[in-house]
Amino acid sequence: MKASLKATVVGGGIGGLTAAIALRRTGHDVTVLERAPELREIGAGLSLAPNAMRALDALGIGERVRKHSAPSEVTGTLRTSSGRFLRRFREGRDEPLAAFHRAELHSALLAELPETLVHTGTEVTDPSEVDADVIVAADGVHSGFRRRLFPAAPEPGFRYTAWRGVTEPGAAPPVGGSFTMGRGAYFMIHPLPGGRACWALGTAESTPGVRYPSEHAEVTRRVADWPAETRELVAATRPDAVLHNDILDLDPLPAFTSGRVALLGDAAHAVPPDLGQGACQAIEDAVVLAASLRDHPVPEALAAYDAARRPRAAYVTKQARGKAVADTSSAWWLHALLTVTVPLMPASVIRGQAAPLWDWTPPVL
Repeated sequence: MKASLKATVVGGGIGGLTAAIALRRTGHDVTVLERAPELREIGAGLSLAPNAMRALDALGIGERVRKHSAPSEVTGTLRTSSGRFLRRFREGRDEPLAAFHRAELHSALLAELPETLVHTGTEVTDPSEVDADVIVAADGVHSGFRRRLFPAAPEPGFRYTAWRGVTEPGAAPPVGGSFTMGRGAYFMIHPLPGGRACWALGTAESTPGVRYPSEHAEVTRRVADWPAETRELVAATRPDAVLHNDILDLDPLPAFTSGRVALLGDAAHAVPPDLGQGACQAIEDAVVLAASLRDHPVPEALAAYDAARRPRAAYVTKQARGKAVADTSSAWWLHALLTVTVPLMPASVIRGQAAPLWDWTPPVL
């Protein structure tokens, strides 16, 4: 039997908690350090694609986590901002995603760990501050560990801006999930358990950091001539529950590891949300890292983790950036091209485009 390691996970988000679960499953002594005074996840909704759900299944928690989700038809239902449907979800042809309220997914993962493992109000950015055989830096897109380990790496780059919200239970008609394409903007919808829905409005902006006296009123103004479902969902969202965030991503790093530290999730490879792969890739990271540390001594394990994850992350980053550009482009010709080609695209082609992401297989844990 390989000796148990002392592992410290820095960051108690979705990626950090999944890493802690995976490391415990493979027999290691784990501590989670979170700088916030209490461990909770803010935000609206997110979806997990088959690759991430397969990874959670490998951890033995997939069925418990699924209970907090609703199936979303977002990948098969596309329309224009004028209301014209380009595709409608078809059972057996299109694959639903698992849609979650972010806070509820976070709570489901947290429930898999003993309370004594997680220490809040603890901020560290230097490996010398941590007594552990291996450190998992899951401290987000503004990672202090990444800055310390790779000071020459560029800071996160601005891509566009987005508003997100969750409707009150029963306040809007049921939705199945959809993606609406406008010129320079998109509107994404997922159903959530409990008669709720989450939505996101992404728009091209030239300057980050612009905010409005009422973000709810600004979204209402921007979707005033969009389909009724869009307007109803915004109206069914409490104004104080509308979040406005700039979408950032990272250029590829020279490595995801240094010494005994492994960067994980957004700390290593933050991407735009347009492929729905941000949380998915963090979950993949977690199971690959745990499997590597189970099978190899720390130096070799971190080298194997880096070799497995960095090329895949670079691919996802490239694809997500390309889709982000298309989703928020105001070019009339691109919008016209998509409205013509999307309805004509065979299901096999669409599935083939998703295959490099969705068909990933996790290691056995």
